[in-house]
Order: sequence, then C-alpha cells, then structure tokens
Amino acid sequence: MIHLDTHAVVWLYAGDVRMFPPAARRRLEREELRISPIVALELDYLYEIDRIAEGATAVLRELERVLGLVQDNVDFASLVAAARGLTWTRNPFDRLIVGNAEISAVPLLTKDRTIRQHYRHATWG
Repeated sequence: MIHLDTHAVVWLYAGDVRMFPPAARRRLEREELRISPIVALELDYLYEIDRIAEGATAVLRELERVLGLVQDNVDFASLVAAARGLTWTRNPFDRLIVGNAEISAVPLLTKDRTIRQHYRHATWG
C-alpha cells in the first residue's frame, strides 16, 4: 500500500505517467493506491483557482474506476493531532497528507523535496 500526494493524483488523472520515474511507475502498478481525504479537498481547491480542469469528485471517481484508488478512512482528530507536530511546513495540505500517511504507517509517493527531506517514509521511486 502507498499513499499518493495530490500532484501524483493529478498526473495520474491526466494520464501523464511520464512525470513519474520508472521506480515510481512500478510501484503504481503493483501497490494498493490510497489517498488522504485531504487530497480531495486540495483537488477542489486547485479546481476553484483554475489550476486543474476537474474537481475532486470527477478525478477520484475516475481513478477509483481505473486504478482502484481508495480514500483512507482516518479519524479527523487523530489526523489533525499528527499534522500539528509537522512544523517543517506552513502548507496545511502537506501537513495533513503527511500526517495521514504517518498515522497509516505507509509510504507517501511525492515529488515534493521538502516532504521527502522530513518524512522518512516519503519516496519518489
């Protein structure tokens, strides 16, 4: 099982697998793919500011159908408690996404260098 950062979800939805290094592509093919519910919120935010063309509902429904993508079911209070300790970033989406992966004790697939420097289970391969 591996969690996906928001940009990974956007690239998968766009069918742009070239954005992933070969090792990440192999993981995408063989592992169960999950996201934090916060990814859905960030997708809607990106849609609202015209950074992506579709909102979370369309994106996640399609990726669930095609890839079996699943939203993690985590207690919100626990998620916030985990995120509060992640003081290395001011980005609330990143804090919550990393906090969710940490609670679930799974790797997080992300290109974000800052996340990879601070979350020991973050990977881009």
